[in-house]
Amino acid sequence: MDLPGPIHDFLLVFLGSSLILGSIGVVLLTNPIYSAFSLGFVFICISLFYILSNSYFVAAAQLLIYVGAINVLIIFAVMFMNGSEYYKESPLWTVGDGLTSLISTILFLSLITTILNTSWYGIIWTTRLNQIIEKDLISNSQQLGIHLSTDFFLPFELISIILLVALLGAISVARQ
Repeated sequence: MDLPGPIHDFLLVFLGSSLILGSIGVVLLTNPIYSAFSLGFVFICISLFYILSNSYFVAAAQLLIYVGAINVLIIFAVMFMNGSEYYKESPLWTVGDGLTSLISTILFLSLITTILNTSWYGIIWTTRLNQIIEKDLISNSQQLGIHLSTDFFLPFELISIILLVALLGAISVARQ
């Protein structure tokens, strides 16, 4: 999208703050339905980021896959859950929640430092992608599909495995 500099910067700041507020809403809202709708808002903000960076195909895929399929599946799973166990009076913060938060934070920080300290981070993701973009100027979805099934096969499959695990987790939570 070709926008003047100040408008583009304003939209980036606005979308970034909306994304952060929506993410906080996903984590802190106690009602699972509100949390799922907040997650849908986060997915829409990410799609708007893609539109700002002129990646219209990825934005459309984001809307169709994440908002249209994954988030709707999560909302249906939450609606089928037994609501009484989620709305009973319980303390806002327990020792188990604190331990889980501490372990998650340590795992997140160790993953970030590992990714930034490995040599393949800069080589594979930036250099190879820039070579492909400069060489081919990815212009249509057929070329994008070819690159996803050849050059970027491993990350594509890892993302599909993560989505499958999320789907199985949502189904197991809904069955209880």
